[in-house]
Amino acid sequence: MRAVTARPIEAEAFAPFGTLIHPPAHAGQREMFSAWASPVTGLRPQLHVNRVAPIRLPLTVSQVERHPHAAQIFLPLDAGTYLVVVMPSLDSGAPDVAQAGAWLVPPTLGVAYRPGVWHTSIMALDRESCFSVLMWRGATNDDEMTAVTPMTVIV
Repeated sequence: MRAVTARPIEAEAFAPFGTLIHPPAHAGQREMFSAWASPVTGLRPQLHVNRVAPIRLPLTVSQVERHPHAAQIFLPLDAGTYLVVVMPSLDSGAPDVAQAGAWLVPPTLGVAYRPGVWHTSIMALDRESCFSVLMWRGATNDDEMTAVTPMTVIV
């Protein structure tokens, strides 16, 4: 079984899959991420809050999901360190498990996935955690799920 090592997240390494959402450095500053929540014709915005139980590593991943029409944004509301696992698509559109990446994200950062990026669910590591989730929805195939050759995520 293929092993993927989770490492601390870095903006440059994560950039092919999305962006990091970070708080402003100083009081009075504003960081804009509106482009990641841009309207999608025929879809409507959906904002919800997820509560997730913590998982333990190593973890076996055998299913991923993607949202082909819109970015998906996760903002920690009350969270510890969390794990994101992503992978690009092959030319066929299927997930490219051989190019999977796994990152440890501190609770001070949010993440936005590009439309169509294959990923697992958000996974809390330290403790039960809550995330606000924003995306545009309304198409019949907003959520695509698929099984993948199992891989193990380790630290």
